[in-house]
Amino acid sequence: MKLLRTVADLRAALAPERRAGRSIGLVPTMGAFHAGHRSLMERARSEHDVVVVSLFVNPTQFGAGEDLAAYPRDEARDAAIAAEAGVDVLFAPPVEEVYPDGFATTVRVAGLGDSLEGAQRPGHFDGVATVVTKLLNMAQPDAAYFGQKDAQQALVVRRLVRDLDIPVRIEVCPTVREPDGLALSSRNAYLEPADRARAVALCRALDAAEAAVAAGAREAEAVADAARGAMAPYDVEPEYVALVASDTLAPVERIEGEVLVALAARVGPARLIDNTLITTNGRP
Repeated sequence: MKLLRTVADLRAALAPERRAGRSIGLVPTMGAFHAGHRSLMERARSEHDVVVVSLFVNPTQFGAGEDLAAYPRDEARDAAIAAEAGVDVLFAPPVEEVYPDGFATTVRVAGLGDSLEGAQRPGHFDGVATVVTKLLNMAQPDAAYFGQKDAQQALVVRRLVRDLDIPVRIEVCPTVREPDGLALSSRNAYLEPADRARAVALCRALDAAEAAVAAGAREAEAVADAARGAMAPYDVEPEYVALVASDTLAPVERIEGEVLVALAARVGPARLIDNTLITTNGRP
C-alpha cells in the first residue's frame, strides 16, 4: 500500500492506472477506522481494480467549540487496517495541502444541508461538500463509498455530484452495528463504560419507531413519541427525532412510502447520530 501526502503524488500514482483502463474506487474518511470503515473499503475492493482511501480530519466541517482538537487520530493504526483490507493507496494530506494559503471557495448544497444536522451544526455541510468535491477532483474515481449512518451527508454528496456534473457514482453502504445495535462511529471512542451502556438509547429509539409502524402507527408525531419514549429509560434526551422524506429530507406528517427516521443525542462527551429507513410497503 502506498501512503501519499500530496495531490500531485496521488494523481501521478493513479494516472497510469486510469490509462490502463483500471477502475478506481474512493473511500473518503476522517480516520479512526472501525469495522464500518472497513466494510466500505472491502466493498470498494470487491468492485474496483484500485482502491484509494483518503484520511483527512477536515477542519471546515467542525464548528466553534466542537471536537476538532479531540477527534481521535492514529494514522499508524489506520494504515495497518487499510492495508489489511486490501487498500492500494492511503491518501493522508496535511491541512495546507487541502486548503492552501488564500483558499477562498466553498461548496454549498442549499436545502438538503440546512435541516437536521445542518440546523444543529451551522456550516457543517458546507465543509463536507467542499472537501468531498475536492477529494473527488483529486482522485477522479469511478465510484465513491459512504455509509448510511450519515444519511444526510450521503444525500448532500449525491446532490452536489449531480448538480456539478462530477462523473462519479456514489454508493451508500449499510450501517455497521455492534451486537447490541449501537451504530459504529469514531466518536464512540469518547464513551466511558457507563455512557457506552446508555448509548444504545439511539438504536432502541429506532427499534421503537419501526415497531410502532409495524403495529399500524402512521402519524409521524406518534412514531416520534415512541422513539423518544424508548430513550427515556436510558436518561438520554434527543436533540431531535425527525421523520422526513428519504430523498428530500422534507418533514412528513404521515408514514407513506419510504421515510427516514433520523435522530441525534449527546451521551456523555459524545454527540451521536443514527437513522433508519421505514417503509409501509403499501400497507395502509
